[in-house]
Amino acid sequence: MTDSVAAKAERDFDAFSFLARFAPLIFLLLLMAVFAVLEPRFLSSVNLFNVMRQVSITGLLAIGMTFVILTAGIDLSVGSLLAFAGLVAAAVAKGGMQDRFTVGDDTIGYGWPLAALAAIAVGLLGGLLQGVAITRLKVPAFVVTLGGMSVFRGAALLFAAGGPISGFEPSFTWWGQGKIFAVPVPVIIFLVAAVIAHIVLSYTRYGRRVYAVGGNPEAARLAGLNVSAIIASVYIIMGFFSGLGAFVLAARLNSAEAVAGTGYELTVIASVVIGGTSLFGGTGSIFGTVVGSLLIGVLLNGLVLMNVNSYIQQIIIGIIIVLAVAFDTFAKSRRRKN
Repeated sequence: MTDSVAAKAERDFDAFSFLARFAPLIFLLLLMAVFAVLEPRFLSSVNLFNVMRQVSITGLLAIGMTFVILTAGIDLSVGSLLAFAGLVAAAVAKGGMQDRFTVGDDTIGYGWPLAALAAIAVGLLGGLLQGVAITRLKVPAFVVTLGGMSVFRGAALLFAAGGPISGFEPSFTWWGQGKIFAVPVPVIIFLVAAVIAHIVLSYTRYGRRVYAVGGNPEAARLAGLNVSAIIASVYIIMGFFSGLGAFVLAARLNSAEAVAGTGYELTVIASVVIGGTSLFGGTGSIFGTVVGSLLIGVLLNGLVLMNVNSYIQQIIIGIIIVLAVAFDTFAKSRRRKN
């Protein structure tokens, strides 16, 4: 009797489904083990905290991108919107453009709270405009956000005349450079945001609606859901995380620049897709996105420690993205057959 139960359990166990679910985490652990063997410095606490600090900004953006991709959407404007929001926050923190290069003077400007609110407000507005364009004008998200990528980058260049704004007061830079019990503040912000986003997606009615719209928008509409409102809302959420990431990045670098965030869209989308969120919508998780962000951070960090050419690093990331999407397509096809 026991043998038959064991045999049935073995038949019921689907190795492919298990691999599809935990592949990013398994690959991350294997990658860390390989780098630990090849480069002893990799597992040092200083280096691991550096990895976490490096992925915290793109990780915040990836959290927002998870909401977008779960609805089968895409946002190519995240890096540009981050740059624009960061410059606006920096100008607020400095009290305008006339003291843009004054270093660490807390007698000027409006302080970090208003600067943070300004960055988030710009991000929310940018996300709202794109969400409305996608849902009201019926323009594909790829086209809208591709245009947004150019518009926001141009706005950033125009706003600061192509130059940086730098030299913030210590209370501002603490949000990017400070620590709480040896843990960098950006890492704490990233992890707290991930936990909140996980709760929203997994345990709220709104989260279930996001999955429903991504899985089958027509069925969701027939079930009485306001599909357009939900799709617009995920781009607003993406804008929020772009603004938050802009504030943290400016605080970390003690500078805001129009070229900030260049190329972030590739890293952010890769983090989400590698983490198991389907580009076809309806499947994915925040946990997977966190793992995907860490995987890319660990990979790049390990390659840097091993002195691998930066051009080769880009090639490797591109190959991983293609393989991740190919695996997702194959997994989805297999699930349909089953």
